Amino acid sequence: MSRPTHVVLAAGGTAGHIEPALNLADALTQLERGIEVTVIGGEHGLETTLVPARGYALRTVPAVAMPRKLSVDLLTVGPKVRKAKALSGEILDEVDADVVVGFGGYAALPAYLATKKRDCGLVLHEANATAGLANKVGARFADSVMVSVAGSLPGTTLALPLRSAIANLDRSAMRSSGRDYFGLNLNDPVLLVFGGSQGAQHINAVLSECLPRLLAQGIQVLHAYGAKNEAPAPLPGYVAVPYVDRMDLAYAAADLGLTRAGAMTVAEVAAVGLPSIFVPLPIGNGEQRFNALPIVNAGGGLVIENAALTAEWLTGTVAQLVKDSDALQAMSQAAAQCGVRDAATRLAAEVLRVAAAYQTKKGVARG
Repeated sequence: MSRPTHVVLAAGGTAGHIEPALNLADALTQLERGIEVTVIGGEHGLETTLVPARGYALRTVPAVAMPRKLSVDLLTVGPKVRKAKALSGEILDEVDADVVVGFGGYAALPAYLATKKRDCGLVLHEANATAGLANKVGARFADSVMVSVAGSLPGTTLALPLRSAIANLDRSAMRSSGRDYFGLNLNDPVLLVFGGSQGAQHINAVLSECLPRLLAQGIQVLHAYGAKNEAPAPLPGYVAVPYVDRMDLAYAAADLGLTRAGAMTVAEVAAVGLPSIFVPLPIGNGEQRFNALPIVNAGGGLVIENAALTAEWLTGTVAQLVKDSDALQAMSQAAAQCGVRDAATRLAAEVLRVAAAYQTKKGVARG
């Protein structure tokens, strides 16, 4: 019996879970012609738009909000998890899945559990320094576990898979194209400010306060303020967009980044060698700060707590850094040493290895 390999990606809720899954999907289609990819996600998350936009099939199950830690609270969501697990299992059976790949999140755990009584492999990737509940549970019976930060779970260390446009980016070669795309001049330094797909309100507020001083010092600002936030007033040298749809060109245009420290953001700025100021989101278990520390400790960036970020600090720090080309170059090289550009291909190869083992078990030959 011969048929294509079928991979199911369990990802939903936030861009931090969905984007690496889609980057992996792209790498899988490059490695194996005819491979079939299905994404299992929630009914209302970003996956409902991001997955179809990338050309992949999306199947939905009810998203069950999970407690952040193993506790008695888990008992209250048991019936919902069982229902979502049953629905996920029906999808796995329908597509005859060879392997499920998960990046954590609400939509992932039911799909993980559905593999347990099926001839279907399970591969996990944990992006954060502190693992979430779904991946903590799934890691107990997964065939393969990858972690961005050593020690977050028992597994092999491998950075998040990146989109090819970013993984292959040459910032210097694309600098002029990036500046042209966003309407920035080629001569003055550029500060890139972004807070993930939803923006960052505190970063936005601090930037708004110090923006006139930055512009007066000849510093251009490219600002992704978040679609749910109010659009800033236009100013010469200040380019504000709700969402950056070409992050590769934004990275190429920038000399310095100001950003949160989500796992995908950290992986991207490291891979492209963009010196960055990280402002970790002050919630959860402090995982964003831990995400940033490898780059910071290597000399590729700075970290400041959210409450400590003020207009005075930001103005002084940015003005000093962007006018010191030697310091920026050293930071860029240090950040790049922490980056992994081929993680998508390496993860895809591992996924195909696990899938092949289960195909052999089922007596299936790859088409």
